[in-house]
Amino acid sequence: MNTNSTTTAASVRPFGMKDKLGYMFGDFGNDFTFILSSSFMLKFYTDVMGISAAVVGLLMMAARFVDAITDVTMGQIVDRSRPTKDGKFKPWIKRMCGPVAIASFLIYQSGFSGMPYGFKVVWMVVTYILWGSIFYTSINIPYGSMASAISPEPKHRAELSTWRTIGATLAGLIIGAGTPLFAYITVKGNTVLSGPRMTVIAGIFSVLAIVCYFLCFNLVRERVEVPANNEKLNVGKLFKNLFTNRALLGIIAAAIALLLAMLTMQGMAGYVFPNFYGSGAAQSASSFTSSIAVLAICAPFAVKLSTKFGKKELSVVSCLVSAVIFIVCLFVHPANPYVYVGFFTVAYIGLGFFNTIVWAMITDVIDDAEVKNGVREDGTIYSVYSFARKLGQALSSGLVGSLLSLIGYTQATAFEPAVTEGIFRLSCIAPAIGFVLVAVCLQFIYPLNRRRVEENVAELARRHQGGKSEG
Repeated sequence: MNTNSTTTAASVRPFGMKDKLGYMFGDFGNDFTFILSSSFMLKFYTDVMGISAAVVGLLMMAARFVDAITDVTMGQIVDRSRPTKDGKFKPWIKRMCGPVAIASFLIYQSGFSGMPYGFKVVWMVVTYILWGSIFYTSINIPYGSMASAISPEPKHRAELSTWRTIGATLAGLIIGAGTPLFAYITVKGNTVLSGPRMTVIAGIFSVLAIVCYFLCFNLVRERVEVPANNEKLNVGKLFKNLFTNRALLGIIAAAIALLLAMLTMQGMAGYVFPNFYGSGAAQSASSFTSSIAVLAICAPFAVKLSTKFGKKELSVVSCLVSAVIFIVCLFVHPANPYVYVGFFTVAYIGLGFFNTIVWAMITDVIDDAEVKNGVREDGTIYSVYSFARKLGQALSSGLVGSLLSLIGYTQATAFEPAVTEGIFRLSCIAPAIGFVLVAVCLQFIYPLNRRRVEENVAELARRHQGGKSEG
């Protein structure tokens, strides 16, 4: 029998709800630090630590050059590691959950706000790179790669993608809705971020992240045996396979645009609500309503709609709808913050459909590469995609920081009318551009429509069945 496909040990329970819940808790843990960083780190370092928005944005972009090395290196380490009694991917979650949580907590040390500017910049650089480029990478690459080892069935993988999004959405609900209620205080009539409160919040989220990682480790089971890749590393061949893979290039381009849309929405929320609308409560409401919308609309219907119409097809339409919503919001220019919350929520539904099924699209890309090259490289392909997501995160953070600097945003000018009007316009225009780019990348670069995916699944099933017959 071919041991490269599925294990048949009777002791391994069938795929079921425990696996879905466990995989959900994995991204729950990831996003306790990731969403905190994408939503509040820029705000924390500009308003609490007094560092220029452009400097913070530059760090976030520069760190991605480090990720170009660490992500692909971690992918190779995962692909070449030997399976243990707990599987090939799960052990990394247990090993690295502590370091990633501690590094995240260290980023938000408001006690250093009175230190010299140079010290604060160095502290920000070191802690951010430790968290994102090293420890987060060492847990996120194995976690994302693990989906293909939990089950070989495309439907199960789509369900895992949905439950992963549910985990991320729940984390976003807690962080996005809860943090503004506790982190903001009123000073001289203005809504400002409290440094000491942010430090406490970051500590609590780090502890919760560790709890979620351990739940993931204990609930998930790996059923597909993925042996160590013992082939001699041929860097030239590796990069040729990666950069001639149109499906991978398409999903990478779409991922960068997706993060541009999603993280500018989240990042600008930290400015448009307290600065333009003067309402931390409305920011909390936007996170709550958008999260509930994803859980109530996207999670139940994403698999059904993508099965009927195709993942690519559903994503293109939903992202174009979101772009239109933000353009309408720009021209309506709502004076009431809760009307803006309504626009934000409806636009987030479009993003939510793509974000719910994108992880299943990565397994489609991995399958497509195996059909073409005859080698399965889950860790390497996922690591390249992970790097692309981090690049999108950096570009959005860097873009938000740079645009805020261009409109004259500083601690001193944060509430001037010209600056707050610029904040509102940015909060509509930047996400709209991101959504349009997602649709364009998927439509004209990404080739895996519904028919192509079905053909690849059938071809791999034939090959694997043939391997068993020969074994």
